[in-house]
Amino acid sequence: MTRTAPSRDEEVSAAPAPTRLPVTRLVLAVIVLLSGVTMLLGYENKARCVGPEFDESGRSAPDYDIRPDRDVCYSDIQHLWIGRDIDKHVFPYVHGSITPEGQLVGGTVEYPVLTGLLIWAGAIGADTDGGYLLGSALLMAPFGLLTAYLLGRLTRWRALVWSLGPPIVLYAFHNWDLPVVACAVAAVFVMHGWRTQRSIAERGTIASVLLALGFAFKLYPGAFVLPLALYVLTASRPGRLDWWAAVRVALAAVVTVVLVNLPFAVAGYAGWRASFSFQSLRKVDLTTNSIWFWGFRPDSGPEDPEFQATMDWLSPTLVLLSFAVAVAIGWWRWKRTGVYPWVGVSAAMLCGFLLLHKVHSPQYVLWLLPFFALLRVPWALIAGYLVADFAMGIGIFRWFHTLRTGEGFGIYDGFAAQALVIGVWGRAALLVVLFVVFLRTTDALTEDTAAALSAKRTPAAPGAPPG
Repeated sequence: MTRTAPSRDEEVSAAPAPTRLPVTRLVLAVIVLLSGVTMLLGYENKARCVGPEFDESGRSAPDYDIRPDRDVCYSDIQHLWIGRDIDKHVFPYVHGSITPEGQLVGGTVEYPVLTGLLIWAGAIGADTDGGYLLGSALLMAPFGLLTAYLLGRLTRWRALVWSLGPPIVLYAFHNWDLPVVACAVAAVFVMHGWRTQRSIAERGTIASVLLALGFAFKLYPGAFVLPLALYVLTASRPGRLDWWAAVRVALAAVVTVVLVNLPFAVAGYAGWRASFSFQSLRKVDLTTNSIWFWGFRPDSGPEDPEFQATMDWLSPTLVLLSFAVAVAIGWWRWKRTGVYPWVGVSAAMLCGFLLLHKVHSPQYVLWLLPFFALLRVPWALIAGYLVADFAMGIGIFRWFHTLRTGEGFGIYDGFAAQALVIGVWGRAALLVVLFVVFLRTTDALTEDTAAALSAKRTPAAPGAPPG
């Protein structure tokens, strides 16, 4: 049968799906099912802090002030039932503000607007912190399952690093992070797993919208728009730079962020702005788990204004510098290989943020976990990071408990402080290693897509039968 030959532009711009081994429905079912089981264990872990009684405000009793740290079942979800007007079912931001002392009032929460909506929605029908934890878990669990499914489609059995990862048990319902992770992974899937004839430029625009939605949940996926734009710039029209496609990627992200935030900014500017002000005013202290607090003790406390002022500019400056280094190395690799490794560059940027930001919340490991599946990171390195993270995640809460009781909180006095220090510095050292590994390792997803494009552009040999 005779076919009409495609134009050269169509040959170059069409982005066929990578030619990896097919993923069977059984494999995907197992990966998703195991993810569900692990998240159920994660919920049960946090639910140990619920009840058995509740006071007039719906707070678990009788010993809520002791149990979360002692039993390592603390979650921000349950804790913030009180203090952000969540228990009063106040719609977020619209009537909110921040006091001169930095306290959020009137329904404002310290997170971007889509997370604020999720926080509010989880409280619908709840009248206790236990009901709120359950409602929030039910809202977020589909995002965790979606992440498992997408990773399974992209990486087959490597997706088990997400589905069976200890961080899911510890942190799936610690904070509101599963939706943002799903957005970031979905962006990668659109670029490298979606079986469609849409061009790389079109895929890049859609992926950019997903990253922008992630930005509106938690900010970090917004950083990935730059490497994505550079990938589209170099891959959309191989052999020449497609500037308009790259600009369109950036514009799609900006427009999405504006459209999502604008209604809240108009309806209640003070409350919307207060969420950003809260984060900028946050000080380095013992709750931030960062290298800055532990590396500069005893001068790193919030009572030292000179140190805090230095952190306010030094930390973001170093984070941005790490971003620039990652992006530049990615450009250098493109010059050598012809493929811009945008997934690896994004992972390295995330390492720079996790290492150098003045705040490191325990659940941030969920942001990093998918990259262990997406990129060919040595299993020994993955295991080492998970062990260090586990030590920090357990140690920090047990240490808080010893601080409360006044017993054994010194580094030579017990396991909690030792585990915490091992976790903080072990994690920091491994983030440095991962920064390098992510930038050096094979980015199989982008390279497979590039190979498929190259094969599609190769003309048929003389005398070969028509397609």
